[in-house]
Amino acid sequence: MDIASIIGLILGFGAVVGGHLAEGGHMAAIMQPTAALIVLGGTLGATFVSFSMKSILTALKDVKKVFIPSQMDPETLIKNIIGYAAKARKNGLISLEQDTKSIKDPFIKKGITLVVDGIDPQKLRETMEIELTCFEEHAKMSSEIFEAAGGFAPTIGIMGAVIGLIHVMGNLSDASKLGSGIAVAFVATIYGLMVANIVCIPIGTKLKHLVKAEVGQKEMVIEGLISIQNGENPHFIEQKLRAYLHDGTKSGEKGK
Repeated sequence: MDIASIIGLILGFGAVVGGHLAEGGHMAAIMQPTAALIVLGGTLGATFVSFSMKSILTALKDVKKVFIPSQMDPETLIKNIIGYAAKARKNGLISLEQDTKSIKDPFIKKGITLVVDGIDPQKLRETMEIELTCFEEHAKMSSEIFEAAGGFAPTIGIMGAVIGLIHVMGNLSDASKLGSGIAVAFVATIYGLMVANIVCIPIGTKLKHLVKAEVGQKEMVIEGLISIQNGENPHFIEQKLRAYLHDGTKSGEKGK
């Protein structure tokens, strides 16, 4: 569980609502269904126009990664690779074929399979790097979707404000309707800014960091597989892989 994401959302919304209440405001003043409809509906609409349905559904599923990161712990990953190296050094590369049946990570499983097949180390690197590039291009789409939504939300909020002011101007003769129109105008702007700067953009940023960390882990896997293919000493492989942990982006940026 990523506690930082939960604390961030609580602090973000809490600061806005708490500041409003501290100034003597009431919750009813910022609970405007009309403003929420305009901002959320408009933002979703613009996002749906910009991206495919498949990409949007994937992005929604990826939200859980913000709170429950799915990548493997780097220490566990290194331990597993060293285990494969020791087994291959003792019993030969073909002995790793049994391990492929229990490996859940498709990237590692494919790499081990190629190692067992005896592919040339250079070809192995090229193949896995192509796989890594495809993964990165696909994975970063979710962060782009949330960042785009974060860009739409404030503008939609301004549109909501304009709609509220139009309502006000159209009912100048009826003082009883002026308050609700003005409320929608200002609250819509707040909603747009909150959706953008507390939800969408931070989620997009977190997903981008998680993809970067996972790419770093996969680069470490490639290096480990090449080393196994070359028959290097497991202890030397471990020291080589641990060099990746010196970089925060490659150590997983767990934030737990």
